[in-house]
Parts: sequence; structure tokens; C-alpha cells
Amino acid sequence: MSAAPISAPTATRMSAGARRELVLAAATRAFAEQGYAATTTDTVAREAGVSQPYVVRMFGTKLQLFVEVFEHAAERIIEAFERELDSQPFDPEEPDDWTRLGHAYKELVEDRDFLLVMLHGFTSAGVDEIGVAARACMGRIFALLRRTGGSDEQLRVFVAHGMLINVLVAMRAPEHLGEGGPLADLMDCAMQEFRPPAAT
Repeated sequence: MSAAPISAPTATRMSAGARRELVLAAATRAFAEQGYAATTTDTVAREAGVSQPYVVRMFGTKLQLFVEVFEHAAERIIEAFERELDSQPFDPEEPDDWTRLGHAYKELVEDRDFLLVMLHGFTSAGVDEIGVAARACMGRIFALLRRTGGSDEQLRVFVAHGMLINVLVAMRAPEHLGEGGPLADLMDCAMQEFRPPAAT
């Protein structure tokens, strides 16, 4: 249940930066659950326990808030891959190196709100500002992955595998593995480590 709007005296005890992070976290939950079109700044305010005018003063329009939430999520991907690539040398012909990079991503998608915000951003790209942010996100990720030294085919398979995992997690497929059948078989294939084919 969403918190009741917070009183001004309580709000003043939290720094502006901390309050901003609180509202961003609430907006992430709201957009993840309802998508861009159905979410309002009032929904976000109720989720955060603040007033709707407070959200507008802080972020402006719903569109500006969503773009910031989306870019915040995209930055988490960049930071996770950068940490992994900076931690030790990467050999694109070494399966274990792709495995550790895949692990860095799979740890992120365990956060369902993060995952759904990313998917809502991609599917709302018909809104110009969101489209710009979504395309920039994919471009930055691909540019960063080039640091692996992998071939175009290896990078294509890695990114495509990640997107397949996004879809399976979004539809809650991992929660239905016990049901068996073709979906379980697909999950068994897809949820292996990210191991692109060796370059030829």
C-alpha cells in the first residue's frame, strides 16, 4: 500500500538529494507497474508519500520524470558492465569472460522494477524524448561492449541473448519452470551463461 502524503516537518528532516532519490525510487515502482502512459505524477506522489505539486516542482512533467527514471536504469547497466570490464582483462575467446559479463547483467534483471522500466522505455519510444533516450541507451551499451574485443557476431549474440532473458523474466517465465513443457526447455536454454560463439 502506498504511503500517505508526508507532512512538511517530516520532509524537512531529509536532504534534498535523499528526497529526490526517494521520489525516483517511487517513480520506478509506479512506471514499472503501470507503464508510461497509465502512470501519473499523482500516482508517483502517492507511492513516494509526498504531494503531487512536490513531484512536479522537483522533476517537471511526467515525461521528464520518466526519462530520468529510464536513464537512471540505463546507467546501472553501463556501470555494471564497466565494473566487470575494468576488474580484469577480457578475452573474447574465453567463455568464462562472457559468463562473468552475463552474470553482471543477470544480477540487474533480478530487480523486476528495473527490468520493466527498461522495457516500458523501449516500447514507448514513439514518444520522441523517450525514443531519443532509448536509442542513446542501446548505443552506449553497444559501444561499451566493443571493449571486449568481441566480433560483431559475438556482440550480436550477447545482446540478443540479454534481450531474450528480458522478455522471459518480464513474462515471469522463471516462476513457472516447475510446469515443464516447451517453455521450461526454452528457459533451460536461455538462462545458461551468455556464451557467444567463438569467432571464426
